[in-house]
Amino acid sequence: MFDHPEFQWPEVFGSILSQLRETGLADWADRLQAQLTDRFEHRPHGDLSRWYAALRSLPDIPQSAPGLNRAAVTLMAADALAPDTHEQLEAALRGLMPWRKGPFRFFDVDIDTEWRSDWKWDRVAPHLSDLTGRQVLDVGCGSGYHCWRMFGAGARRVIGIDPGLLFLCQFLAVKRYLEPALGTVPVDLLPVRMEDLPADLEAFDTTFSMGVLYHRRSPLDHLLELKGTLRRGGELVLETLVVEGPEGYSLMPEDRYGQMRNVWFLPSCDTLLRWLQRTGFRDARVVDVTATTTDEQRSTDWMRFNSLKDFLDPADPTRTIEGYPGPVRATVIATKP
Repeated sequence: MFDHPEFQWPEVFGSILSQLRETGLADWADRLQAQLTDRFEHRPHGDLSRWYAALRSLPDIPQSAPGLNRAAVTLMAADALAPDTHEQLEAALRGLMPWRKGPFRFFDVDIDTEWRSDWKWDRVAPHLSDLTGRQVLDVGCGSGYHCWRMFGAGARRVIGIDPGLLFLCQFLAVKRYLEPALGTVPVDLLPVRMEDLPADLEAFDTTFSMGVLYHRRSPLDHLLELKGTLRRGGELVLETLVVEGPEGYSLMPEDRYGQMRNVWFLPSCDTLLRWLQRTGFRDARVVDVTATTTDEQRSTDWMRFNSLKDFLDPADPTRTIEGYPGPVRATVIATKP
């Protein structure tokens, strides 16, 4: 996968395209191939060559079985790394900064990501249906941290979607080391948006959408898109920002929320449940409500830009810098009839 001087997208995505065609999803495969051609050949990202060079500089390391059910997705070496190998590994991984979702442990290099995504997983996992044998979609998957946790929990196939190409390169860094240890790994990250998927795909047993809904101008349309990805009886796992308030209430920021421009609606939990009911889900239930703290989201040596503490009111950290209620996230699980 990493022998070419330039990014060869057909080699990276050839396996998933073939599998989609072999499992009755040829229309999606054809559509996806056209999207990937446009993305990599007609609209290339200016930093992709630099990120790909970092990928290509990752050293070969003899491995033992990885740890996918740990707080940090862990790659393990058969022997202790030589100092020059450690230095080469860390330099390559730093070439893929900033690391936002994780954490990861690449042998003896710990990547302390901006988000403690393992905390979110620990809140969600006890409420999930058993993922064993399931086909899973992770919408807005970032670098794929949760995709690896889903696979570690027994999912048969995991597909993450996120348009960020740096996230893709970070994902490929993990996969570059997992496949020599495990063989072909049925986990893929597609650099596409939710709206790029075919409508009414009905291909997944479980669909996750965590940290996406508040970025959508039309949250109900997003819920309908998510519903369309699921088979009948499939499970939706939705996590989003919420605010206190009665049924029917949602906050629409005047401009920014926590310095983010693209935040549109923060519903109350009761409003969120009503949205799910109106879009045709059943048995919707709130399984967790947790305030995001500066211990869970913060700047680190691997993500040196501003983070949550810079987006809160320094005089009242329970509110954003704009004066809105501070970030609280709810997780809801619902079923497609």
